Amino acid sequence: MKRLQIAIRQIGNSQGIVIPKPLLAQIGLEGYAEVTVEGDALVLRRAAKPARSGWAEAAKSIAERGDDDLVLGEFGNASDEDLAW
Repeated sequence: MKRLQIAIRQIGNSQGIVIPKPLLAQIGLEGYAEVTVEGDALVLRRAAKPARSGWAEAAKSIAERGDDDLVLGEFGNASDEDLAW
């Protein structure tokens, strides 16, 4: 196993790494990844599917059936009537 050192960089308020494309290609990782901590290592694996995969299609299907009524209905907070919007 070849070892490669990669710099940890500031990315906005977070920190991250840039993974070289050949490494990603070697394991077929693209689009999404699952990240776990195993011992003292971060492990990236191919994700089975995106976390919200299929949500858009499901929402469209519900709307097309007309089954998208509000369950709780409209309600306001009693204290909101004094607020200026």
